Amino acid sequence: MAYVVTSNCERCRFTDCATTCPVACFHGDAERLYIDPNTCIDCGACVDACPVRAIYDRVDVPDDQQQWIEINTRMATTLPVVDRKQEPLSTALARKAELGF
Repeated sequence: MAYVVTSNCERCRFTDCATTCPVACFHGDAERLYIDPNTCIDCGACVDACPVRAIYDRVDVPDDQQQWIEINTRMATTLPVVDRKQEPLSTALARKAELGF
C-alpha cells in the first residue's frame, strides 16, 4: 500500500511532508503535491508532517476522496520530485484556517 495526498492539499501546497520522506516520492505542480505509489515505502513519516491532514494510507482514504488514489498515481509520473522545503501557496494559511487547523 502507499499513501495518498487528498483534497486538503489544494490551495495549500505545504511541503513539510516532502521533507520527511526518505525516498523522495512526492511530486508537485503549481497547485498541490502528489505521492508516487511506486516509490512510496509506506513509512508514514509524511502523515504527521502535513499541517492540513491531507495524507492518508491508501486503505484509509475516505470514501469521498477515493478519486485521489488514481490522480496521485497518474500525476506523480509526470511531475518533478519535491524533496525540499518550499514556500506554500499564498492561499495556504487561509485554506488551513478554512479546514479548521
